[in-house]
Amino acid sequence: MHKKNFSSETILNNLRIDALNEMQSTTIDAFEKANNLILLSPTGSGKTLAFLLPIVNALDATNKKSQALIIVPSRELALQIESVFKAMGTGLKVTTCYGGHKREIEENNLIQPPALLIGTPGRLADHIRRENITTDSIQTLVLDEFDKSLEAGFVEEISFIVSSLPGVQKRMLTSATESIEIPEFLNVADAERINFLPENEAPKEALSIQIVQSPEKDKIDTLFKLLCYVGARPSIIFCNHREAVERVSQLLTEKGISTTFYHGAMEQKDREVALAKFRNGSINFLVTTDLAARGLDIPHIRYI
Repeated sequence: MHKKNFSSETILNNLRIDALNEMQSTTIDAFEKANNLILLSPTGSGKTLAFLLPIVNALDATNKKSQALIIVPSRELALQIESVFKAMGTGLKVTTCYGGHKREIEENNLIQPPALLIGTPGRLADHIRRENITTDSIQTLVLDEFDKSLEAGFVEEISFIVSSLPGVQKRMLTSATESIEIPEFLNVADAERINFLPENEAPKEALSIQIVQSPEKDKIDTLFKLLCYVGARPSIIFCNHREAVERVSQLLTEKGISTTFYHGAMEQKDREVALAKFRNGSINFLVTTDLAARGLDIPHIRYI
């Protein structure tokens, strides 16, 4: 059993969080007792902290090997988790590996093993095959948003990664939906299941879905007219890629609509500023990728 090196109170102060919510407290207590845990909780409920705190509490600051691994379906989510871990102020090394990032940079970062590894399945599997990652010291495994990894077709890569982790003692899977079939290779048949998904929860307001046809392939003019029509109400505009996010934001700004954009490749400070502007109402339109926005808690959204 590892010695606890870090104060949870100090970590929460560093994160500017007064107290954990019920889901987080329940999950943390359960993961201290159970070796395998499945957490079902809605997007935006704080699952990241629910698994990062137990990981930090289990890390041994004197151990110079990698001790924990978090597998995620997207680079945006990987970067988001990395930013939260760094904000905790432990001073421990974390390395994030994902497609689209220069492998050489990651290889250099892996020369001195990080206490925590975060990554997407394909890139992690590649590093393991190249023997850039020493896996026998990893004791804690988290598969965050595992349902999304299944949807993205990462089963083969995840199976390979899991088979390369002989020392894992604790496993946690998180999902925002119950409709997932968990493969046998994860060895979590005896897992404790914590379910914070709402049951038959009636929406506060009826959700209206409308389709707006664009007469042109480039939909920016149609989007501009739509935003003019709906007015300055808090709205999120989703794009497929971060390049499209910046382009759409710039074009709308040039047309006189003030926007801010948010994606996983931005510096943490810039992301925080963008969200602060949107949350405090100084900007009413946030342009982002759907993956980058997963896990964000932004109330009072009128249009998407």
